Amino acid sequence: MTGKSTSNPAAVAERLIFSNRPWVILICALTSVFLFWQAAQVRPETSFEKMIPLQHPYIEKMLQYKDDLSNLGNSVRISVEATEGDIFDPEYMETLKQISDEAFYIPGVDRAGVRSLWSPNVRWTEVTEEGFDGGEVIPQTYDGSAESLEELRSNILKSGQVGRLVANNFKSSIVEIPLLEVFPDPQDQGTLLKLDYRDFSHQLEEHIRDKYQSQNPKIKIHIIGFAKKVGDLIDGLIGVAMFFAVALGITFLLLLRFTRCIKSTLAVLFTTLVAVGWQLGLLHLMGFGIDPYSMLVPFLVFAIGISHGVQIINGVAMSSSTAVNALSAARMAFRQLFVPGMIALSSDAVGFITLLLIDIGVIRELAIGASVGVAVIILTNLIFLPVVVSYLGLSKAALKASRESGARESGIWRKASNFANAKVAPISIGLAVVAVCLGLWYGQNLQVGDLDQGAPELHPDSRYNLDNDFVINNYSTSSDVLVVMVKTPTESCSKYDVMNAMDNLTWKMENTQGVQSVVSMVTVAKQVIKGMNEGNLKWEALSRNAHVLNNSISRADSLYNSDCSLAPVLIFLEDHKAQTLATAVAAVEEFAAQNNTDDYQFLLAAGNAGIEAATNDVISASEGMMLIAVYSAVIFMCLLTFRSVAATACVILPLVLTSVLGNALMAWLGIGVKVATLPVIALGVGIGVDYGIYIYSRLETFLRMGIPLQEAYYQTLKSTGKAVLFTGVCLAIGVATWIFSDIKFQADMGLMLTFMFLWNMLGAIWLLPALAHFLINPDKLKAASVNKEASA
Repeated sequence: MTGKSTSNPAAVAERLIFSNRPWVILICALTSVFLFWQAAQVRPETSFEKMIPLQHPYIEKMLQYKDDLSNLGNSVRISVEATEGDIFDPEYMETLKQISDEAFYIPGVDRAGVRSLWSPNVRWTEVTEEGFDGGEVIPQTYDGSAESLEELRSNILKSGQVGRLVANNFKSSIVEIPLLEVFPDPQDQGTLLKLDYRDFSHQLEEHIRDKYQSQNPKIKIHIIGFAKKVGDLIDGLIGVAMFFAVALGITFLLLLRFTRCIKSTLAVLFTTLVAVGWQLGLLHLMGFGIDPYSMLVPFLVFAIGISHGVQIINGVAMSSSTAVNALSAARMAFRQLFVPGMIALSSDAVGFITLLLIDIGVIRELAIGASVGVAVIILTNLIFLPVVVSYLGLSKAALKASRESGARESGIWRKASNFANAKVAPISIGLAVVAVCLGLWYGQNLQVGDLDQGAPELHPDSRYNLDNDFVINNYSTSSDVLVVMVKTPTESCSKYDVMNAMDNLTWKMENTQGVQSVVSMVTVAKQVIKGMNEGNLKWEALSRNAHVLNNSISRADSLYNSDCSLAPVLIFLEDHKAQTLATAVAAVEEFAAQNNTDDYQFLLAAGNAGIEAATNDVISASEGMMLIAVYSAVIFMCLLTFRSVAATACVILPLVLTSVLGNALMAWLGIGVKVATLPVIALGVGIGVDYGIYIYSRLETFLRMGIPLQEAYYQTLKSTGKAVLFTGVCLAIGVATWIFSDIKFQADMGLMLTFMFLWNMLGAIWLLPALAHFLINPDKLKAASVNKEASA
């Protein structure tokens, strides 16, 4: 027996830990003080570059030429609406000027690129009998008089800004604000600051929306753009703390009902909250903050910690019937559950680590945070918790309930044990096969990317999406822009061959479904050439004369760079739905493949639609690879643990059913596979394997004793079924509160994870014994156990 115990890793760890209990308590206490102090310094943060796949060719090209792409990167648009009358009002124009000036001085704004009617680079052009005439849309002589306003109206009509900076109905106009990810500190020009999206969003609300809407009731402000959307998402994180408190309260009540012991209930909650604190503290030490996507991680750490804590308490209660004291019971429970718990948590961690395969910063940070959290749970809930319980013990009521439960027959578990019955098992397998077939059939409707207009991360009735709807409905150029970059040698972008190719691309895209309009330097050049020929429509075409072309693009502001080596083609889309992006991108790629030469190339892509297309491309390519990786990792861990293909199949196949049904549910609910939902797939598999590992570990123990399968499964459910059921409920509660979040993608993640956690639990209880009936040979297990004992 000594040789056996020495070779048992659980026994070795047990002696090391329980022989040094005071040191374990002291080390955990000191670690908690330090890491909780670190956790208190964690702040919500994100960045534009973390949300995009930096290694994708589209993004690499966009970043390579970002200095040449004016106002086509990270920017915000402020639409100032006149609720009474139109914009040709002295009071409105003065308010617009103040808003433009106010926005100009907000830290993080790229001031050189700010554009509004008051900007000197917004100009008008017309053809007269004396030639071309032009000037600033709002001239220096503007004084707010009726004559000035009439002149302003005329200038706007001649500027080409109707539908762009000015609404089609003249009831609103836009202030465009390009942003800098890093900018000099206003107080110390030698220090660089990162753009704080939450602070920037608050400044827009405080200094723009609230200030001017309160000053002038005839004004209404609408703000859209990536930075504003992210700012609203981060604000939504504050409300998440309430959900955490609700989940904590519900879990406390359920734990108390499960354990019937206030001491053990508090011990589980305490050690789990320690795990959350350690995880946040370690993230801060690693230089990470909390963004809207990784906010899920503390909830998962809490839920996983509670689930494993329940197994420990259940094990202590079961061991107490034969143990002489609390210490012996804790040691017995630790010895029994340490290896299954380690395997389950290791499987969780491996599942999370597979998310590192996805080249998107926020997903990789989520993977790191979740993996750190799981590693922490090993220390707090598998080691620290048993030590704490060895001092506290369980209440007499808990011990009495455990003994009574062990002694009496359980009607519920007796009925559930029929899942292992020879008559019921084939029916269960048949139902599972039908469910898989239906899930695969309906799951074909699952799409990659966004399926709604506006910001799908927010609810349709959110203020941001209402603002976005206003801009879409009142302007000709939507907020969804796909930018094609036309790269040429220096001083060559105005050559006829280049511009003719751009004109052909414009025609092709204007006739592509989902495209609203197309703007490029060719658009301006053709209008100028027409103007130089008395406005005759026959002359609205490109000239082969180089001097004419060079002169025609001189008024194409921001539509080519300073050395005429890059010219963007702006393709305004009706929306950024997955199908719209795929259609537009495919059309551009087809055109580029047919028309690229050594002298000019059509490069994808910039603009927010280009970024979305690149993100969809990465997710589409990564989804299958990630799923293969997470299942391969979990299968490897199970094979390493059980040394049996049959046992591994019993644990893994219920997870496969859940994954298939999860995809079908996403398709039915209209949820696309995107940055917010892709991690759910890995999380559902990684965490869901816990149920099967705990159930099969106990089942195998009873089978090795020579107990028939159905009776062995009954004893398994009687000893650990209640804990597994409670584990599923706790995991679901940890994320179910998110369903009520103001942030739609959090509600979607909460709904999907709740489904996957509950269905994984039900699948393990229902399908695992049916699979075991066909795959597991009890006699072989018994013989192996006898041989092992004889050799020991």
